[in-house]
This record gives sequence, structure tokens and C-alpha cells, in this order.
Amino acid sequence: MKKRIDMLEGPLLGGILRFAFPIILTNLLQILYNTADKIVVGQYCGSLSIAAISATSTLTTLFVNFFIGFSVGTGVCVAHALGGHKDEVVHRTVHTALPTAAICGGILSVVGIFFAPTILTWMGTPATVLPLSTLYVRIYFAGMIFNMVYNFSASILRATGETKLPLYFLSIAGVVNVVLNVFFVTVFNMNVGGVALATAISQALSAILAVNALMRRTDSCRFIPKKMRIYGKQLLAIIRNGMPAGIQNSLFALSNIIITSAINSFNSEALISGHGAAASLEAMTHAVTSGFSTTTTNYVGQNAGAHNFKRVKKIYYTCMGCVTPTVMAISLTFFIFGESFLSLFITDSAEAISYGILRLTYMGLPYFLLGLMDCSTAAMRGLGYSLTPMFITLMGACGLRILWVYTIFEKFHTIQSLYISYPISWIVTFSVLCIMVHVALSKKIKMQNTLPQRSTI
Repeated sequence: MKKRIDMLEGPLLGGILRFAFPIILTNLLQILYNTADKIVVGQYCGSLSIAAISATSTLTTLFVNFFIGFSVGTGVCVAHALGGHKDEVVHRTVHTALPTAAICGGILSVVGIFFAPTILTWMGTPATVLPLSTLYVRIYFAGMIFNMVYNFSASILRATGETKLPLYFLSIAGVVNVVLNVFFVTVFNMNVGGVALATAISQALSAILAVNALMRRTDSCRFIPKKMRIYGKQLLAIIRNGMPAGIQNSLFALSNIIITSAINSFNSEALISGHGAAASLEAMTHAVTSGFSTTTTNYVGQNAGAHNFKRVKKIYYTCMGCVTPTVMAISLTFFIFGESFLSLFITDSAEAISYGILRLTYMGLPYFLLGLMDCSTAAMRGLGYSLTPMFITLMGACGLRILWVYTIFEKFHTIQSLYISYPISWIVTFSVLCIMVHVALSKKIKMQNTLPQRSTI
């Protein structure tokens, strides 16, 4: 039997890196779906199609991230139950999570298919790209059930310490996605519709593989289809831990939609294309921050379930110590070789590339601040505090950015004044979250020392 990572015992640095690395690679493969879309249409269809896909990114993120928050809640619930050796709770959580995922995916499909034109118009999407953007969103959202089922299944697997299987599944699906992208665009001339269809098919494959992995397990995380049902207590626990994460993710996306609307106000296709291409590079960097934040949640969650809060503090410091130099190195690489990387997406506009460089300068270089913020948020969630990071993020990141758009940006109305709002919001939010993590840990440790025989969660 293969050896799984033990999050409750042993050295932290090596375990955290072994846990995080497959997640980072998995995140990169997920990003590859959208990145491959842009590369293929950029090479064969031109910058107008790139702009069409770029204009949809914040919309898809808004809705998808809300429901992915529930998958985070599922992972926290499973991690706590595993740390506390509560096998029946694990069983019920797993069999509640999968039907919940399907329901969430169905809701997303309905929203995307029927309301895409209205929402894209509200976002100020230029009329020149609106038809292509609408087509992309409708096909992309038609496959949302598979997206949700995969993310919930992967969250369960990671909570057990299994991070390699999701990587293998997305590796297979990623190859299929790239091949189908080229096939649909070059053979059938389907443009953005082809790459959206390729993504949906690839997500279906990854979902099937992930669910099959759960069905083949021999522990309390084994998924048995005929026992699938929604247990009220476990659903409430998933909602309690996942809803704040979903709202927080959506608030980030909502603030980004407002930022996108501000970018659209310049009425420049070159700016939209450059902004979208640079965002794709930054998404790869975010795969690293997300990998370490997911690691933080699972490590903290299991150790919180076992009431080992002194180890939780060490986990928090170790994860922040890992994410900072890693993200700084990646961001610097993208900045130095920015023109070469951006040319992968943009082949017909030097102006668009220059706008991409501008975004990498103002938002890419300080990206490590987002990593610190994400790890702090993850630590709070792992400890069982989901509402606190949501409210802090609402005020510190999202609220500040929205206020910035309607004050500073309105006054200066330059793309530089818009981009600088991101690192400022990251600094403010991380500072507050860091304080709250230490307050929560101090409280938990104090309660544990005072009442050693009682659960503190």
C-alpha cells in the first residue's frame, strides 16, 4: 500500500512541500484549460477572440468560485472528522457532498445558459466581442456539473492526504483538452465555441476519474452511489464552512468585475487583450498561492480536529515561509521575460503586449502579498472560523477596491491608478488576518490548557 502523508505527526516542512506540490501542479493544469483556450484562439483566430474569452473570465469566476467555496467547506469537514477519528461523520459528509455538487453545477448551468448576454452587457463588454463571449459562456457553463463534481471529489481526496490522484486525473484531462482545442478550432472552425466545448468534455473526464477514485477507496471516504443522500447535519456543516468561503470568493470576483468594467471604460480592445493575457500568467502564480493555502487548510483542519494547536501555529508559519519566496521567484520571472510569455497569447498587437507588461509590473511583482493573505484565510478556515475571514476580506480587499474605483480611479482615470489598488488591498487584508489568526490560536491554546479534557471546537 502506498504511503500517504501524515498531517498529524512528523516534520512539517517536508510534508507540507510534498502535500502542496501536487496541488500546485493540479491547479496549473486547471488553469491550462483557460490558458490553452486563449493560446489556441490567439494563434488561429486573432486578438478579437482573445478579447472575447478575456471578457468572460471574471463572470465565470464570480459564479464558479461561489460554489467551489462549498467544496472548501467539504474539505474542512472531512479533515476535522478524520483528525477526530469520526468515521461515520466522514461517511455521511462524502455521501452528502457529491449530490450537493451536482445540484450546484445544475444551478450554474441554468444561470450561464440563460443569463449570459444580460450579465455580459451589464459588465460593459464591447459590442464587437459580445456574441463570441456569449457563445463561450453558454457552452462553458453547460458543463458545470462536471466541474463541481470534480472539485468536491478532489477536496475530499486532499483532506485524506491524497494529493497525487487529482494531479493524475487533470494531467489526463489536460492533454485531452489541448488536443480537442486544436481539433475543434482548426478542423471545424468553431472558434471560441470549440475551445469551450473542449473544456467541458475535459472536465467531464476528470470528474469521472475522481468519483471512480472515491468509489475504489477502502476507508470511511469510500463513495457508494446507492448510499448517496443528503444528510441534513452534514449539509449544514458544509454550508457553515463553505458558504463564507463561497461568498468571499464571489466578492473577490465581484470586485474584479467592477475592475473589468473600469477597464472596459477605456474602450480599447488592445487593453482588454493585454489585461487578459497578463491575467493568465498571474493565474499560474495564483496556482502556487492556492496550493499552499489548500495545504494550510487541510493541515490546520486535521490538527485542529486533533486539538493540536501548537502544531497548528507551526504549520501557519511554515506555509507562509514557503509561499513567499516561491511566488516572488515566479513573479520576477514573468516580469523579466514578460514580452516572450505574453506573445504566446498575443501575436498581432504590440500595443496589447505593452498593456500586459503594465499589469505584470503593478500587480505581478507584489503577488506574494496575496499568498500571505490566502494562507492566513486558509488557517482561519482550518480552525473552523469561516465568517471572520469572509468579513475581513469583504472590508479589506473587496470593499477597498470598489471604493478605490469610485474615488481614486474616477479622479485620475489611468490604468496605473486602477492596478495599484490590488497590492494595497492585499497589504491591508493580510495585516488584519494575520492578527486574527494569532488571536484565534492564542484563544484555542489557552482554552486547551485550562480545560484539557474538553473539545475546543
